Amino acid sequence: MAGRDPGPSDGARREGQPRHVGLLLARGARQTPDAPAILAPGRAPLTRRLLAEQAESTRPALRAMGIGRGDRLAIAAPDGPELAVAILTIAAATTAAPLNPEMAEPEFEHLLRALRATALVAPVGSDGPACAATRRLGLPLIDLTPEPAGPAGRFALSVTRRAVAPCPDVEPTAGDIALLLQTSGTTGLPKIVPLTHANLCGAAAANGPALGLTPDDRCVSLIPMHHIYQIGNLLTALTAGGSVVCLPGFDPAQLVAALDAFQPTWITGAPAMHLAVLDHAASAADLAGRAPIRFLRSGGASLPPAALERIERSFAAPVLEGYGLTETSPTMTSNPLPPRVRKAGSVGVPVGCEIRIVDEADEPLPAGLVGEVIVRGPNVMAGYLDDPDGNAAAFTGDGWLRTGDLGSIDQDGYLFLTGRLKEMINRGGQKVSPLEVEATLREHPAVAAATVFAMPDERLGEEVAAAIVARDGMTIEPGDLRAFVTRRLAWHKAPRRIVVVDRLPTTGTGKPRRVGLAHALGLTDRPDDGRAPRRFAAPRTAAERAVADIWTEVLGQPRIGRFDRLLDLGGDSLAAGRIAAGACETFGVELSLAEVLDHLDVAAIAAIVENQLQTVLAGAAPGEPADA
Repeated sequence: MAGRDPGPSDGARREGQPRHVGLLLARGARQTPDAPAILAPGRAPLTRRLLAEQAESTRPALRAMGIGRGDRLAIAAPDGPELAVAILTIAAATTAAPLNPEMAEPEFEHLLRALRATALVAPVGSDGPACAATRRLGLPLIDLTPEPAGPAGRFALSVTRRAVAPCPDVEPTAGDIALLLQTSGTTGLPKIVPLTHANLCGAAAANGPALGLTPDDRCVSLIPMHHIYQIGNLLTALTAGGSVVCLPGFDPAQLVAALDAFQPTWITGAPAMHLAVLDHAASAADLAGRAPIRFLRSGGASLPPAALERIERSFAAPVLEGYGLTETSPTMTSNPLPPRVRKAGSVGVPVGCEIRIVDEADEPLPAGLVGEVIVRGPNVMAGYLDDPDGNAAAFTGDGWLRTGDLGSIDQDGYLFLTGRLKEMINRGGQKVSPLEVEATLREHPAVAAATVFAMPDERLGEEVAAAIVARDGMTIEPGDLRAFVTRRLAWHKAPRRIVVVDRLPTTGTGKPRRVGLAHALGLTDRPDDGRAPRRFAAPRTAAERAVADIWTEVLGQPRIGRFDRLLDLGGDSLAAGRIAAGACETFGVELSLAEVLDHLDVAAIAAIVENQLQTVLAGAAPGEPADA
């Protein structure tokens, strides 16, 4: 069997913090043996004593199969209590690598190779893509057999595909790798993140007090179990002495039923999940009265203010937005519970780690200035698996992890995110934050959702584009929406291409998928499509014809209509300045750059010209000529 990669040193631990996940489970069994730890619909609770016993039986069972300390055991199973307990107890014995069970066979094969997996754990009787990839690689397959009549999460393990020699039983250390997880990146192959027992136990010890958790608290997490967000919630709840309800995948109806059946005190999920629950329960009894919810956590993407207010109103409980990465186990920041201040648009204050904002030279920036967010602390990984080049780029010279996110920290220590470095749109040297443009687009009454992304442009390198979901029964005219944005933001931030879609692409964790979206929507093969289709209408008045002539000269386009828009025709601030100068020379009126960019089309600009001319004429003395 392959030995483990060297992990980080055990380092300083919080006072009383267990050295590894197995000791964390054992401590819970000693403190409150009969208290519930894992719950699931239709099953008896798994107590803290039974959970510790499952860990104590899993480790010798794996050693008998030849799975030693630090060997890498991939797990592919559907969400539910068995998967939750398997991840915990396998991590307590060796290195657990939970995989997304919905991947295709080539993806499984790639990850099993990249992980250098020792074997695969899958539900007994499985024969899907994960098992096929395991057979192709000649790896052992370990069956996970649930106890259907037993408490939630109980199982037995057995090797069915290849016998291996037993190995000595060695207890893990704090520096051993407990989990190997894949990042949820949007480009290229995912990186593999090793998280040690010290990382996981340290993060859980910090998160509980930040959330005010007690043994009376019970969590329902809607995130897939193979994701660090869910595993982190599980460890945080257990460290605080509480319990977790494990549902078989995300289903709004099951969540509503779980409120009645299990009386949880906190719920975690991505924004889209919370909103789906509200939509499902719209005609049901008031959600606030069904369970003693103290707070909800939301992560993975930002919550629009209206959505946050709707969730808080429905549950009569605060929503705590937070921020984290797989690389940070995962929580980095969280908004605090009342009566402490929660700031609109902020992801909160640091939890168990240090956060800094730096410039391009890694120099710290003062409060309020935007730069890259970097982090260090006991929850932060030591480096990606088998990726020295990636690690050199991922860390600063003094050991801080680069998050790749842009943000600022205010005078009170609250973090505000403004976008991703790799998602920032560089429009001819002008940087555009997708988050800012998305927030503005969502203010339009016809827009239900929006994702802003970069589109290739031959002249500027990148242009701003947007995918929009319209509200039911409403239509979106791209030119009108573009004009809506220019009245609220600088002209260069307005999307030059707007695509109306039925559904916005997201990552597996609900984050907006921006990188690669231009290619996915077919915008990279037709660069001219950055301009909206023209609906030609000939100029009707003398002023409109004169304005159209100015546009023709400036833009080099022979056929300018009264409804043509400057930005649709490839115009920019330089063109707008030349148009304003042409209007001054032709009519003797003053047009500001903002007016040209704000009104955008020929007819609107001609109307401004006519109004100014009428004002001049009205103010002329009798018999005194007026310049025209």
